[in-house]
Amino acid sequence: MIKKHIPLFIIFNLSFLISVAQFYNLPNDYSFNFLTQKQLAKKDSNIHSSIQPYIPFFSQKYEHIADTHRIFKYITDDPALDVMFIKHVVRVEPPNENFKLRLDPILNLELGKDFADTISRRLNNNTRGFIGSGSIGKNFYFETLFAENQSQFPNYIFNSAKLTTVIPGQGRWKAFKSNGFDYAFSSGFFSYQALKNLNIQVGHGKQKIGNGYRSLLLSDNAFNYPYARITQQWFKGRVQYSNIYAVFMNLVSASAILSPYAERLFQKKAASFQYLSINATKFLNISFFQGLIWQAGDTKNKQHLSWEYFNPIIYTNLTRFGLNTKNNILIGSDIKFKITNKLNIYGQIMLDDLSNTNTLGNSWGYQTGLNYFDAFSIKNLFFQTEYNYVSERSYLGLSTNSTTILQPYSHYNQNIAFTPNYGQELVVVADYKFKRFFTNVKYNYQVVPLNNNYYYTVSMLNAKVGYLINPSYNLNVNIGVNYRVQNFNNFNNLNNQTNYVYFGFKTNLYNTYYDF
Repeated sequence: MIKKHIPLFIIFNLSFLISVAQFYNLPNDYSFNFLTQKQLAKKDSNIHSSIQPYIPFFSQKYEHIADTHRIFKYITDDPALDVMFIKHVVRVEPPNENFKLRLDPILNLELGKDFADTISRRLNNNTRGFIGSGSIGKNFYFETLFAENQSQFPNYIFNSAKLTTVIPGQGRWKAFKSNGFDYAFSSGFFSYQALKNLNIQVGHGKQKIGNGYRSLLLSDNAFNYPYARITQQWFKGRVQYSNIYAVFMNLVSASAILSPYAERLFQKKAASFQYLSINATKFLNISFFQGLIWQAGDTKNKQHLSWEYFNPIIYTNLTRFGLNTKNNILIGSDIKFKITNKLNIYGQIMLDDLSNTNTLGNSWGYQTGLNYFDAFSIKNLFFQTEYNYVSERSYLGLSTNSTTILQPYSHYNQNIAFTPNYGQELVVVADYKFKRFFTNVKYNYQVVPLNNNYYYTVSMLNAKVGYLINPSYNLNVNIGVNYRVQNFNNFNNLNNQTNYVYFGFKTNLYNTYYDF
């Protein structure tokens, strides 16, 4: 007789150790995260959801999130098969010991064909790796991830990787066979709950700020970077303040003289971010942001940082440096309004440089969006629509003569905020989950200006259906299609199309943004 059990949805089980971060805590795969977002959308949730990874505190209660995550049922009552269908692969939890460890594989085995590719190249992805997390006592949490990849991409991703010398969001590559890429990446961090309302993280990874699919302030679309994050909470958790200190890289030589006997070093640049999130009421969150990319290292790759780099108070560096100096400052704000427990609206504004008096804000942007959970009274149907606008000159860190780029808002040749860099974008997402089955449809439409009033548009539809094998680390099997058309006005011969059909067996734990 087959017994039916209701397991814990482990990835975002915030009640597991209220004083430490979740398993797993990295900015998670967007569609996998919808069930958590659904609970954070409720008016009785006091969690500051506009910055990821989330950090739980002693002063907050998360039990209602765990309760609603008990949605995936055992396929069998055979304990030997639990590891395949529900549990982590390795679990170390000694009795009467304050030590816990989880280890799981990372897999992304994908085969596909681009039917619009006249060369008929073989396309595939082969990712192997692992992810682990654990805790020591009540206040110390750690996490680590490593993945090794060989990939052969559709043409538009192939061309982007060749042009930028990086795989989008995943670092530099080496040649693999005739038209493939070999690349690896890792991440990890330590989290320490120093006080009841003070958390300290040090690691190598990503952050994301905002409530939307995109972020105009700080996104997880670029490669991993070293960082330290200090998070405080006040007034019973209604106010959360974060300081993030990071190191980014420009992929240009750090030294004017290259050594033929050593690998080339790249130019480093320090960054500091402040983020103030206020739950003004049960249904309204207002947040404020300041980001600063400091002047890059000298010809010996040394950073000459002044004391202002460590200044933790938001907007005070703005008053000293302004928006148009050798240090690239970007400010912004976002808002989230919970109309009901199922319907939220959100918005974001970004200001980079307002020095051009002929145009109202020549470096600025805004975002508006709507999240609808259990849409149209259908359980676990998620619907989202979002519009983004970013002006052409944003994120560049231009000098006062408006031609020289000083400190771009970038890392590894990728913007650390808005993925298309600038332009207009409409994003529409629909996601439906029924027990372990899921379907996801996402549509992007982008208008990106070029020089002399030329522009191009990108229309992209990505649809997939699949089955969730193990929710502990989002192991799933799926089949999908990625249809993309890029059109250039007045350059008809440059138009191109992608019609990529794929089958995948993968562990989806982190975001990869190929929608550009």
